[in-house]
Amino acid sequence: MQIVRDIPEMIALRSQSTRPIGLVPTMGALHLGHLSLVERARQENSCTVVSIFVNPTQFGPQEDYLKYPRDIDKDFALLDDHKVDILFTPDTTELYPAGFDTWIDVGQIANRLEGASRPGHFRGVATIVTKLLAIVKPDKAYFGQKDAQQVRIIERINTDLNLGVELIAMPTVREEDGLAMSSRNMQLDGKQRQAAVVLYRALKAAETMHGQGQNQASAIKKTMDSYIKGEPLATVDYISIA
Repeated sequence: MQIVRDIPEMIALRSQSTRPIGLVPTMGALHLGHLSLVERARQENSCTVVSIFVNPTQFGPQEDYLKYPRDIDKDFALLDDHKVDILFTPDTTELYPAGFDTWIDVGQIANRLEGASRPGHFRGVATIVTKLLAIVKPDKAYFGQKDAQQVRIIERINTDLNLGVELIAMPTVREEDGLAMSSRNMQLDGKQRQAAVVLYRALKAAETMHGQGQNQASAIKKTMDSYIKGEPLATVDYISIA
């Protein structure tokens, strides 16, 4: 596995390659969800690039960027074991040099749901993903369906800016008890981790209601809201059914 830390080297490698390239953008602290994206990328491309960059511009003022889980040695070993071709791991000053002042604003799609709870979050996500797509110029890029709104925003960028990347959204990978795998799960203590499963139970309750013929989104959301609020450690930011 080749490790690339600066943008000019990554651009040069891409310009020299005629092979199909798949990109898996991550913030590290890798788990089986990330690795499912890597495996799909390897199946579909001659060259797989994984990026690791904890993006400070998508963290809000009440979110601790410095405490985001990091285990770069473990990540390197996992990616090497999975035969990734290139690991692109630039530092913050490489991607946001002095004087950087260009941002991607996707409009209303980024201002609702999670965007309403985390103002500015999706501007940071949109900007860094656009930069990574511009630097690596992949044929395909792989994302998890767990971050559904983020996927829609990236699709909008890809369409509106004519980037021409084929975007692949992969199913959510879950723990044995149903909790979606996430790097941030490492930040939960024992009680919080146990409580977090209520999200999956609320989703399963919604699935059951729909399977029994309930087609009123408001009724399903009310049931999900009750499930989640029944857990003392849980709060509801939003519930949306698409």
